[in-house]
Parts: sequence; C-alpha cells; structure tokens
Amino acid sequence: DGMQVEVQEQQRERLDALHEKFSVAKTNHSLNPSQAEALYSSIIAEVGDGEEFNKIKEQAICKLGELYADAKRVDDINRLLIQIRPFFSNIPKAKTAKIVRTLIDFVAKVPGAAAIQRQLCTDTINWCTQEKRTFLRHRIQTKLAQMLFEGKEYVGALSLVGDLLKEVKKLDDKPLLVEIHLIESRTYHQIRNLAKSKAALTSARTAANAIYCPPNLQAQIDTQSGTLHAEEKDYKTAYSYFYEAFEAFHTQDDARAVISLKHMLLCKIMTNQAEEVPGLIDGKNALKYAGRELEAMREVAAAYKKRSLEALIEAQSKYGSELAEDPVIRFHLQALYDTLLEQNLARLVEPFSRVHIRHIASLMKLPVETVEATLSQMILDKKFNGILDQGAGALIAYQDSPQNETYETVLQTMDQMGRVVDSLYTRAARLS
Repeated sequence: DGMQVEVQEQQRERLDALHEKFSVAKTNHSLNPSQAEALYSSIIAEVGDGEEFNKIKEQAICKLGELYADAKRVDDINRLLIQIRPFFSNIPKAKTAKIVRTLIDFVAKVPGAAAIQRQLCTDTINWCTQEKRTFLRHRIQTKLAQMLFEGKEYVGALSLVGDLLKEVKKLDDKPLLVEIHLIESRTYHQIRNLAKSKAALTSARTAANAIYCPPNLQAQIDTQSGTLHAEEKDYKTAYSYFYEAFEAFHTQDDARAVISLKHMLLCKIMTNQAEEVPGLIDGKNALKYAGRELEAMREVAAAYKKRSLEALIEAQSKYGSELAEDPVIRFHLQALYDTLLEQNLARLVEPFSRVHIRHIASLMKLPVETVEATLSQMILDKKFNGILDQGAGALIAYQDSPQNETYETVLQTMDQMGRVVDSLYTRAARLS
C-alpha cells in the first residue's frame, strides 16, 4: 500500500509539472513562440497514460498546431500529424478524429495552402486504411469532400460523397450522415440540380431528427433550407430559416452569423420590404457585425427602394467582393438587377411609339447590346407589345388594342341557349 501511495504521489507531481509547463507555454504562445514551441513539444514527447495525462497532451498538440498555423509553417503541421499517430491508440476514436480535423483546419488558415491541406487529407486517409481506422477515415473523407466543394470541384465532391454514403449508411452513423447529405445538397445546388439538392436536404433532416443535432449543425441545415426556399421565390419562409440559423450562429459567436444576416436582409429586399433593412442592420443583435458586409446590403436596399438601376450598379461596383463572393447573394442580385432593368426600360419607352435603342441606352447609361437583349426578352415574354427593327436600330411600340368583349358575350349566350334547348328536349321526351 505504501508503494502504491508513493507511485500515485509521483504521478500527481508529474501531472502538476506538466500542467505548469503547459500554463507557461500558453503564456508565451504569442510573447515568445520559440519557447512555447519547445515546451509544447516536450509535453507531446512525454510517455504516459491516464485520462488527465492524455487531456494535457491533446491540448498541447492543438496549441502547437495553432502556433505553426500562425507562423504559416504548414510542413511542420504535417510532421506533427505523423509524429502523434502512435498516441492515437491511447485515446478514444472520437477524440482522435477531433484532433486530426482540428490540425487539418489549422492548415486551411494559411493562405494558399489548399493543395497541401488536400494532400494532408489524402495521406491521413491512406494511413487510416492501412490501420483499419474506419471511423476516422470516414470523417477525413467527409472533410475532403467539403474541401472539393469549396474548391468548386463539384464532380469530384459528388463522386466521393456517393462512395461515402454507401459505407456510412451500412454503419448507420447518423451524425456523419447529416454532414455528408448537407455537402451533397450544397453541391447539387451549385450545379443547379435543385430536385436532387432538396432530396439530399430531406435525407439530412431525417437523419438529424433521429439524433441530438448540435446547434451548429442544425444552423447549417436551416441555412441550406433557406437557400432552397429562396430559389423557389418563397422568400418569407427562407427568411424564417435564415433567422433561425442567424440566432444559432450568433449564440455561438460563429463567423457565419453575418452571412445568415445578409441572407435575411436579401429576403426583405426581395419581398418589397427594403425599408425594413436599415432597422435590422441597426438592431441590437446586428451591431456586432457592423461593417462593409452589412453596408453593402444597406446600399442595395436603398437602390431597390428608389427603383434606381444606376444606384444598384454603383453598389455592386463599390462592394464587389462582399456581394459577388456569396453565391446566394450573387444569384438573387442578378434577378433583382434584371427586374429593375425591365421596370426602368418600360418606364422610359412608354411615351414613344418609335425610338432608337441607342437613345434609350444613352438615357440609361448602359451598353446598347444589353438594352437590345433585354427588350428582345421582354417582347418574347409578352411584357412589352412591340418589335425591334434591327436594320434601323429602333424599337417600334404597338398600341395595346382594347379587348373586344363581344366575342366573349356571344360565346356565353350560345352556351346558355344550348342549355335551354337541352332542357326543353328533356321535358319533351318525358311528355311523349
């Protein structure tokens, strides 16, 4: 018993020393990175067992990975990931997956490291296959599918997702199924296959309903639901989904909250409620996200309120990256631009029976080709009654002829007369 107590005391002293070393390393993380790196490395090199020991080691691994990422030392993160592989046999599979994914995420923070991050995933997947670590392999493959999606390699992403779904469905790993179906839904949405995108989202919701779904994951489902409803022009329902996603991201201080907020503002604009946008931007919850992202939406709302195409073009030029980089905003702003262009054109050509397209283009400060193409589409869609004389480069407007109601009245009279004759014929048949 005395020996056992002595061993426990030694272990306690060793753990206290490790805690102290980790605390000093954290203090020097920003002040003296080289010293912090040496301390983290010495903790990782320690050999031992036990829950508390493993926890300190996990924290040291993550902090060292973060330090390498801050210094843009991607190769060192790769070496660290290989170095700690023996340690994975001492900790649960879920914690192993968390550490690996965290280190791979750190690589993503380094600009221009997408190819290295992808190679890191591929190497880890190969190692998992050799070691028969199916749980971890599935999660890294899911991460790789997400990276392929973000890199706009949609065919590769769908191919990987298809293979993953076959395996994961057999294991009935519902938390992972939710993530995979979400990636599948987003990818199909980007290639404009909305039917399959909705089907994948429904599968994600079904899997999520069978488990406890973390708020962050639920917010991602709500975001995708809002996106698909917006595609169907159901902006009111889309707004409610984006609001749910914003609330969840806002509560967790997730950077994606501002994207959900932008999508909420977009829905307000698309439902002719642009006057409510400034109130939402200046609201209590939105104040912490104040910046160019929200100012861009404020200017778009102001342009739409004034029905000013020029103001919308100016906003898109001024806030190019904020509006064009978000695929949802970009798609719906194009629809908004087309609507305003048609409204402005209809208003300008209204007084004329014949007008040169070049003149209309100069009034609108737009290229002649753009105006001509839009007028052609309006004529085909029967939004404008007229023709384009391309030889003269002019628009000829026809007068809307008043609808002659005589034909309609005659047809109704004939129908009624037919019923009367049928009724008389039936009565005559009864009498005979």
